[in-house]
Amino acid sequence: MSLPQNWAQEAWDKTVEKVGRTSKRIKDGFPHASVDGMYKLEPAYWWTAGFWPGLLWLLYRKTGDAQLRELAESCEKQLDGVIADYYRLDHDIGFMWTLTSVARYKILGAAEAEDSKRRGLLAANLLAARFNVQGNYIRAWNPWHEGQQNAGWAIIDCMMNLSLLHWATELTGDPRYRHIAIRHADTALEHFIRPDGSVNHIVIFDPQTGEQVSVNGGQGFAPDSAWSRGASWAIYGMALSYKHTGDIRYLEAAKRVSHFFIANLPEDHVPHWDFRLPEDVPHYRDSSAGACAACGLLLIAEQVDGLEADLYRQAGERILHSLYANYGTWDSEKEEGLILHGTSHYPERKNMDVPLIYGDYYFVEGLSRLLGHGELFW
Repeated sequence: MSLPQNWAQEAWDKTVEKVGRTSKRIKDGFPHASVDGMYKLEPAYWWTAGFWPGLLWLLYRKTGDAQLRELAESCEKQLDGVIADYYRLDHDIGFMWTLTSVARYKILGAAEAEDSKRRGLLAANLLAARFNVQGNYIRAWNPWHEGQQNAGWAIIDCMMNLSLLHWATELTGDPRYRHIAIRHADTALEHFIRPDGSVNHIVIFDPQTGEQVSVNGGQGFAPDSAWSRGASWAIYGMALSYKHTGDIRYLEAAKRVSHFFIANLPEDHVPHWDFRLPEDVPHYRDSSAGACAACGLLLIAEQVDGLEADLYRQAGERILHSLYANYGTWDSEKEEGLILHGTSHYPERKNMDVPLIYGDYYFVEGLSRLLGHGELFW
């Protein structure tokens, strides 16, 4: 099925117009999930803090809108208080500072953004410090309550944080950051990505020996189910690892997960929150998983040739077009989110079937990529 001509530019224009309106209320806050049509703003330490400023940088890069730049820069400065707070920092350092400091530095350059370079490198050091040399993984969370032991927990989401480490090596010439990123990606290849292309969310290691202890279902339905956003983190994260290293194993893994993901999509090309759900469990969509996977598919398309490139690009574009045509909120004055039907955490019944800021971010990044606006922040 051929898509309408110029749909991506039309979607981009509507995004620019809508964010111009919603930014008047959100300003330099940190949205996460939409509640009754309005984004709930989280503290600066929350893991999603980078997505709104990252979205603003995507728009600023093309429009030159100074107000969007000022808001994004204010978000970044607020994170200065977080970077000094050891207790609230975890593996998502990459999400937070890649889409703020690294994005600003890539867009503005050293002459205007030396302070962002410094922030980004500090964040990379803190992320590298979470690496467990016995298990070759970056530790995920800190204890959520006193006495909890989760030093051996690693998650598939962290594949998206590795780009911060590669960037640090590129800027400093120090290979240590890159070595850590590669070791973690290799662990993900071995322990997270299954032979059929589905993905584990959480793998628990013995932090003393590095041996795998168990698998936890996390935000998926069950340990052996197939959480769709986990698959999207793997698709995009492995494609990025291939981009940064040239190691064909990462590209092959990205393809394997992509094939599983695409084969299990419903007719509208937007995934359910888990690909293996019993009939009596609500089959909510997760538009954020679709948007992230689409960005990964577009990156794979850039790294292969000929008909294969066309197939991956078309798969990514079909997802993005469906999000625009079937999930978009362009005509709604009562909804701040850009795309509907995201599912954050069904097992905890949190933020189900609502717009999510990371879904909005990846949707806009996907449009930006289709329209050739500039280099990746990752």
